[in-house]
Amino acid sequence: MATEIRDDAPAKVSARGIWGWMFFDWAAQPFFTVVTTFIFGPYFVARLTADPVAAQTTWSNMATISSVIIAVLSPVLGSIADQSGARKPWIAFFAVIKIISLFCLWGAAPGSPVIYPVIFMILASISAEFSIVFNDSMMPRLVGNSDIGRLSNAAWGLGYLGGMIVLISVVALLAGNPQTGKTILGLTPLFGLDATRGEDARITGPISAVWYFLFILPMFFFTPDAPRGRPFGAAVRSGLNELATTLGELKRRRGISLFLLARMIYQDGVNGLLILGGTFAAGMFGWATIEIGIYGIILNVVAIFGCFAAGYVDRWLGSKITVVISLTMLLLAALGIISTGPGFTLFGFVPLSTVSSGGLFGTAAEKAYIAYGLLIGLAFGPVQASSRSYLARSVSLTEAGRYFGIYALSGRATSFMATLLFSLITFWSGSARLGMATLIVFLAGGLLLLLPTPYPADKVK
Repeated sequence: MATEIRDDAPAKVSARGIWGWMFFDWAAQPFFTVVTTFIFGPYFVARLTADPVAAQTTWSNMATISSVIIAVLSPVLGSIADQSGARKPWIAFFAVIKIISLFCLWGAAPGSPVIYPVIFMILASISAEFSIVFNDSMMPRLVGNSDIGRLSNAAWGLGYLGGMIVLISVVALLAGNPQTGKTILGLTPLFGLDATRGEDARITGPISAVWYFLFILPMFFFTPDAPRGRPFGAAVRSGLNELATTLGELKRRRGISLFLLARMIYQDGVNGLLILGGTFAAGMFGWATIEIGIYGIILNVVAIFGCFAAGYVDRWLGSKITVVISLTMLLLAALGIISTGPGFTLFGFVPLSTVSSGGLFGTAAEKAYIAYGLLIGLAFGPVQASSRSYLARSVSLTEAGRYFGIYALSGRATSFMATLLFSLITFWSGSARLGMATLIVFLAGGLLLLLPTPYPADKVK
């Protein structure tokens, strides 16, 4: 059973206030699902230019730049938020940047300069992550410690459901086969989208922007914010001082420090799987938008189940065990993925037929890739949701902003290492498979560091 944890006494929040907060994940997830992972990202790699290897390196470099900016600024913004009190104005500010940037992705037509979609993806990515810092820091005020794990996993699962709905809509109604021009349902794509011009993938930017705008509104209307604190100028000065104090304080809060270090390493591997998994499949199998979309739908269906099941595991066994189980599954999945290629899996110890049965995922290797993907679907939601609840159970309400800022730092501080190593090894070897193998180091290293970490991490008395 889990270590007994103390229950703070947050202000009573109405059910619609709780649901409003949860709908932030529902609003935010389509950007990660259809833009970053399954539709626009693979389109950027496989169809935007004539050189998939160079495009995959560029995509990885985009993620690296975003990660560095997020790592540097997240703790600063979190500390300032603790002093300014209210989180919603910050979320609104970054929402404007994110929405505008997503609309601009429509201009990423084949043959156009890649620099513009790279810039807009960087802006959208950092805005999305900064918003998450402020949203996550609201969580400890909504429920007591005993319910945080279930709330976090339920919100994450709700997010995957939202992402899946958008993904299914894109695949069924918008993504045309480049040869036939028809969707998987045999329909003409809505709005007359032309798959040969990548419009079926480019439209995911504007769609995600509209979805985000509509569904963050319940959080603004119904979820209580922290009381307003100091004016902006004073909050900045005080927040920077508090951040310096907090960083020094970590030296004596060994439990939190060890947890953040472990999370910094294993999250690199998780981010790498999410950012590069779809593009890796697109490059290896030549999957178009339809195949990538169906693969994403499968993963999201499994992810929804994984998150809601993990909510109960988290409540019963605790956040730490939930994360350990999830990391073990991700390690097995990553090993399976990099061991698979046309005609083999498990590094060639299991040969597979290269004959296609026709239709989607016609080869045995593609089916094996999907099987490994199911493990990713089950685990990548809980590993992040229960990491979030792990920290929420370990800090007080008044320090949530700056610690969730450092938490974002721990998720991004070295994430450029995963994507950078992928880029370098892929460039030097010409093999994306060897690049993907670097993710094993991050997942395994983080897991080994997490095992001796106390649960919950130490809390200031």
